[in-house]
Order: sequence, then C-alpha cells, then structure tokens
Amino acid sequence: MTLRLHDTAARAVREFTPVSPGRASLYLCGATVQAPPHIGHIRSGVNFDILVRWLAASGYQVTFCRNVTDIDDKILRTAASEGVAWWAVAERNQRAFSRAYDALGCLPPDVEPRATGHVPEMIVLMRRLIESGHAYAAGGDVYFDVRSYPDYGELSGQKLEHMRAADDVEESHKRDPRDFALWKGAKAGEPSWETPWGPGRPGWHLECSAMSTKYLGETFDIHGGGLDLLFPHHENELAQSRAAGDGFARYWVHNGILGLAGEKMSKSLGNSLLVDAMVNEVRPAELRYYLGQAHYRSEMEYSPDARAEAAAAYRRIEGFVTRAAEAGPAAGSAPAVPGVAALPAGFAAGMDDDLGVPQALAVVHEAVTEGNTALAAGDVAGAAKQAAAVRGMMSVLGLDPLDEHWSGAGAGDGLRPVVDALVTVALQQRQAARDRKDYAAADAIRAGLADAGILVEDTPRGPRWELGR
Repeated sequence: MTLRLHDTAARAVREFTPVSPGRASLYLCGATVQAPPHIGHIRSGVNFDILVRWLAASGYQVTFCRNVTDIDDKILRTAASEGVAWWAVAERNQRAFSRAYDALGCLPPDVEPRATGHVPEMIVLMRRLIESGHAYAAGGDVYFDVRSYPDYGELSGQKLEHMRAADDVEESHKRDPRDFALWKGAKAGEPSWETPWGPGRPGWHLECSAMSTKYLGETFDIHGGGLDLLFPHHENELAQSRAAGDGFARYWVHNGILGLAGEKMSKSLGNSLLVDAMVNEVRPAELRYYLGQAHYRSEMEYSPDARAEAAAAYRRIEGFVTRAAEAGPAAGSAPAVPGVAALPAGFAAGMDDDLGVPQALAVVHEAVTEGNTALAAGDVAGAAKQAAAVRGMMSVLGLDPLDEHWSGAGAGDGLRPVVDALVTVALQQRQAARDRKDYAAADAIRAGLADAGILVEDTPRGPRWELGR
C-alpha cells in the first residue's frame, strides 16, 4: 500500500513520492495571532497532526514546520484598539494557540518559526525577485509583478484577467492593481525593519516562502493549510517562490472549513467556541475526535448535537479499551509506536486513501464490537487482541484512550488527582452502605455522583468511574 493525497495543484489524488526517500517534509500555515483560537482554527491543527502521525507510521522520518504570523494589519489594529504593544498581542495569542494544540493532543512541530525572526531571509528573497525582473520597489513598498509570471493563478485555477485588484496596501504605487505586496513601507507608529529598499514590515505572503524554504529546502514535499488560504495566500506563495527559481512544494493539501449556521467560523463569534472555553465544557479527547472524524477535505457544520454524537462514539471506544485493560493486563500495556504492518489492513487502506479517517474509524468500531463480544463471552485473550489493535489505530489518530495525555495528569487536568481521591472516598462510603444493606443510601451516593457528572459502573473487579458529558 502507498499513501495517496489529493493535491490541490493537480486537482487529483496523487501517489506520495517524497523528495528524499524515507523522509517527508511538511509546512503548515499556522496561526495569525491577532486573537485566541476557536475550534475552527484547531481543526486544521488536528487534521495535519493526523497526517504527521500517519507519515511516521508509514516509516517516514518527518520534518514538520508550522509558522506563526506575529505581525500583520489585524495584529496592529488590535494593539491600537487596546492601547498595548503589538508584540504583546502576538505573544498572548500565540500562547493561547500553543495551549489549544497541546490540549487537543497535537504533536509539537519540529520548528515553529515566527515571521519577525526571518526578515533577513525575506530580504534575500526580495532581492532575487527584483534582480530577475519579477518584483519592483515603489513608494517604499516592494511588489510582485504578477504579469511577469505566466502561470499565476494555476494553483487556484483562476485566470489573471478575471482577478480583482489586490487589497494588501492602502496607498498603491503598483504597476498593475493585481500586483501584491512583498514588503510594506514604514508608517508612523508601526514597527519596521531596515531593508535596501527602505524601512517597513513583511507582507503576509512573503514570510511563508522565506520560512518554509529556510527549514525544509528549496523543494519540499507538502504544503498544508485551510482551504480559505488557497487564494490569494497560497497562490502568491507559489508564484513568488517559483519565480525566484525554487521548486517549492510538490503537494498542496488543504483542509475544509468548519462553519456555523452556513457561515465561516470567524473570530467575531464570541467566546463560546474558543478552545480555552470549549475544553472546560467538553473533554479534550472528545473534542479532538469530533474535529478529526470527518474527512479532512470535507466542509463541517458545527452543532452541539453533532459534537455530542462524536463524544458518544469516542466513549464507546474508550469504554471497551478500559474494560479490556481491567479484564487482562495485556490489553492495558502500552503499545509500541505502530507501523503499518502492525495495523489492520482495512485501517491502513483507509488512511492511505487520501487520509480517509472515516473509513479508518469504521475499522476501529468493528474491532470494538468484536472486542465487546469477546468480553461478554469471557474471552479475555480475544478482547486483549482487539484492544491492542484498537489502541494502535487510535494512537495513529492521536486518541489512544490509555495514553497518559488523555487518561491522567498528562491530559492537562491538574485536578484529576483530587477528583480521584474524592470519588474514591465516595465509592468507599457507597460500598459500606451496600455491605450494611442500606441500598437507598448506596443509590443516593451513586445518584449524587451522577449529578456531578461522574458515572459509576459496577464491574466484576469493582466499581469504575468516568467523567460524563
């Protein structure tokens, strides 16, 4: 089996063939940190985290670069409206994004460069473009000449004659209104950096070309991001990089957008869908399952009901794995990092088919059904075998229920030890009531725990509990 990915540039599913055998390089357009993240932003993080995990499971040594845009017009407007420094806005929101990625179990990138730390690389790229006739300086700005690059529009499938003027500068000195800014000349009160063409700050598109090639090379494997970045951001990245002579990305992979009531989820929706708020309402593992369960290219429409259905599906998996571990130690032992050969063939086939998570999850749930049947029949060995398979598959999806990130303090729940102790005391009191045949008191304790969101299940090995929805 070989991984195949839908390449936006080719508009087709292509077999993944990396630049260097045995290695895979991935650049993901990360956060523009003018506000904290909502779950729409983190869907991209989850989707590409699954891709990184699957590449590793497929035997590739992965280099993953995810950038941070820490200077742009929106950040400056937020800083001005709050009366704080621009870097303070960027710093606090980058920390919020880091918390969100960590809460949802996303592996950290190998490198996470900031735009403001790579101005020298941007200057070099602008010089190459100016010297080759693809860019020009005017009025303190530097622009890319779209007419100088005949293939402009190839990524998004647009024709130059049908494009509107780029709106990336307020006062334009452009030769053509569709030219886009590589560098924005300094304005009073704004941060600036010195260049041979005058002081200013980076254009949004320039930074990603400079950072991706610095860390991944002039030609790398995969460039990822949300579908909303396809035009103009990714189109402009491709044009300026190829015009400068770089091979740039070989595959362009875009995830679908998470919407709300027919609208694209935006940062103006309020705080209810911010990740920091959501993880206090929803278990992070269940939120990750919800965001990752659909095919990455599909559009999603957020609703509490759909989220609850996803949570129930994850709990079914979690419940089986937990019961199997209680029935036999072999099911609870930590699995090795799974390779493709150690995974069920149907799961691997689904993942190789353009990262088909829905097909892969169908295999997971089949294994859960078989495992529950084995448990009901007292077949501990059979249940352990299915639990090992389920844990291996779920670890590829970043959701092994027994991984310490989800099951213990590693889940980011610093109160878990306290809750453990309090529930243990309550269960001891319940057992004491049952021993003295005071079943009304025992039932009242169980009901009280349920009212607090703690579900108790009696098993042959004693009561076990979990947090309810």
